[in-house]
Amino acid sequence: MTSMEDVLARGELSVRGRIREASNAVLLCTVTHDGVTAECVYKPVKGERPLWDFPDGTLAQRERAAYLVSEATGWGLVPATVLRDGPYGEGMVQHWITSAEDTPGESLLALVEGDEPGPGWKPVAFADVGEGRTALLVHADDERLRRLAVLDAVINNADRKGGHLLPAPGGRLYGIDHGVTFHTEDKLRTLLWGWAGEPLTDEAREVLRTLAGALADGAPLATRLAELITAAELAAVRDRVAVLLRTGVHPSPSGQWPAIPWPPV
Repeated sequence: MTSMEDVLARGELSVRGRIREASNAVLLCTVTHDGVTAECVYKPVKGERPLWDFPDGTLAQRERAAYLVSEATGWGLVPATVLRDGPYGEGMVQHWITSAEDTPGESLLALVEGDEPGPGWKPVAFADVGEGRTALLVHADDERLRRLAVLDAVINNADRKGGHLLPAPGGRLYGIDHGVTFHTEDKLRTLLWGWAGEPLTDEAREVLRTLAGALADGAPLATRLAELITAAELAAVRDRVAVLLRTGVHPSPSGQWPAIPWPPV
């Protein structure tokens, strides 16, 4: 059976249009291989906007690296993602996920009145909603989100917005847009702070122990990541996994970097 990675990497890529609201060049495409046709997004390296804190031309590699780490956890939180040549040169190609919600992340995030999140929700921060009023931003107390929060802590995701959460048919949840990840400095910015300081689940600790082994020198995952990120960034991934295992808790905002991405959606 042809895997989605094979389809994305080896298939014929046809551009259908551009997603104009994206900050970098993002092209909606179809890809066909071995009788399988799928929708995907193609982000050419040439279309990456320069960032002051990330080297130019590296976002596509970071997206691929985030997918590989996600696969190593066994949680499958990132859609199949490959690096390949395309109509506008080398870039990242990722399987397009059709959200099960009319608005991505709609049932996972909310603004509520008062100081308490209510049953089934975790508090994030107070938000200005205009006219001198504030509301409490909350996210669902959902095991899928909690797994994603652990993954984000490992890859040091600097941009976990609400629009990057895609509930999919069948109860799956995917996270997308991982170009600003794997920095050596603590840049974790997310809407998933609801578990900050709380103990990691037994499942998360077991996954992190497995991941620590997969990141050891010479292990297949470590070898593949070394082709995508720098040696210092790979060492930082190992350090973050080690810290999570040693402390046994979800990280809290460092205070050295804005904790909430902007815009949050």
